[in-house]
Amino acid sequence: MINIIYEDNHLLVVEKPINVPVQADSSKDLDLLNILKNYLKNKYHKTSNVYLGLVHRLDRPVGGIMVFAKTSKCAKRLSQQIRDHQFQKIYNAIVLGNINKEGTYEDKLLKSNNKNIVTVSDKGKIAILNYKKIESNKNMSLVEINLQTGRSHQIRVQFSYHGYPLYGDQKYNKKAIKNAQIALFSKRITFYHPITKEQISFSLKNPSYYPWNIFTKNN
Repeated sequence: MINIIYEDNHLLVVEKPINVPVQADSSKDLDLLNILKNYLKNKYHKTSNVYLGLVHRLDRPVGGIMVFAKTSKCAKRLSQQIRDHQFQKIYNAIVLGNINKEGTYEDKLLKSNNKNIVTVSDKGKIAILNYKKIESNKNMSLVEINLQTGRSHQIRVQFSYHGYPLYGDQKYNKKAIKNAQIALFSKRITFYHPITKEQISFSLKNPSYYPWNIFTKNN
């Protein structure tokens, strides 16, 4: 069962489980978008198709908070907020190494046309994120990340490129333990309600399993 964090006539805010695709892909596995459409269809006894707008995404192995639009008008307004940088997405991650206290990464990222791989390239699109270290030990650091752009695999690629790959990242961390779960979590989203215009924010606690549980400030 999906954790429903908030719901009104316009929005649906949920916790995406790890290893569940956001939308249908070649794996044919049940995806979050269809799970939620079925939830709405059953809850409101709909006999016709249910609209649910996807306005942002998370990589399949990544869990955490997401918002969906229940009307096309709301989807359009939320998408505009993302373009206008009014939609704030905060992530927590655990990276290998003792990273600097805070910093900004600004790189150009290029996605392969035939492979689901992203690289740093002068031919790519600009990608910017800010981070600050919450806690560290000699081997790993817990960081908070504020995305300024929303490029595919951005966090994973940029931290790896700058020498601090994410724990468990099977794609961009050459030292990742086989089958380890990536330590990246969508922690908090803040945006303006598309109808009331009120600024609202939703957050979740980080996972409680390893390696999240080794940090005392993990909340």
